[in-house]
Amino acid sequence: MRHMKILVAELVGTLILVLGGPGSVILAGRSIGNAGVAIAFGLAMLVAVYAVGPVSGAHVNPAVTLAMWLMRKTETAKVPYYIVGQLLGAAAGGVVIYAIANDVNGFEAKNNFAANGWGDFSPAGYGFSAMVIVEILFTALFVFAVLSTTHRSFPAMQSGLVVGLTYALIHLVTIPIDNTSVNPARSFATAIFAGTDAMKQLWAFIVFPLVGAFVGVLAWVAVDDATLEDTMFGDVIDEVEHLVHEIG
Repeated sequence: MRHMKILVAELVGTLILVLGGPGSVILAGRSIGNAGVAIAFGLAMLVAVYAVGPVSGAHVNPAVTLAMWLMRKTETAKVPYYIVGQLLGAAAGGVVIYAIANDVNGFEAKNNFAANGWGDFSPAGYGFSAMVIVEILFTALFVFAVLSTTHRSFPAMQSGLVVGLTYALIHLVTIPIDNTSVNPARSFATAIFAGTDAMKQLWAFIVFPLVGAFVGVLAWVAVDDATLEDTMFGDVIDEVEHLVHEIG
């Protein structure tokens, strides 16, 4: 039952994020501009954290779930419930946005569904390498900020503000580059409606944010009281040391 509550909480939290984030681009982007969209993403994240955080921690992002698992803050058995909830919530958010946007004459999801991408899909024409840098480093920044809120000396009531403001900052900087992912579930929500070309690029917005999660964890360990041995990396270190000992 506890695991199902996590799934439902992540579904609702990710739904909130998609409605407030990509929803602001698709339904109100012309009115509020990139700055407004960035603020909307930040507010959606803030609301999600306070709304479902007490139940699931409000990961609403597979990269954050990976980071929490690496830090041993999320049990392995719970990870599938987080991921499934996030993907279902993302898809549900996409359905709602599509149902609203499709009521306008001339709307085409292929060109107007806030898909992430590079090249022709980049709002400002940025290429593949720029996208890779953005998705790894800015996901790492986001993960670092999220992990900072889990420190024992951090005021719990301020977590939503830190996470939401960080999310808004990231979008202010990176929207022109690749429409900002840093969240595979967010990318999934729009790609499934944006057509074949968007789906062909979706892999990158799964792989590189997850790589960024690894980088963010390593950066946090470098400044936190925790050590690599306290994380899932510790198991890898132990296995390597055991292998070296066996070979020696």
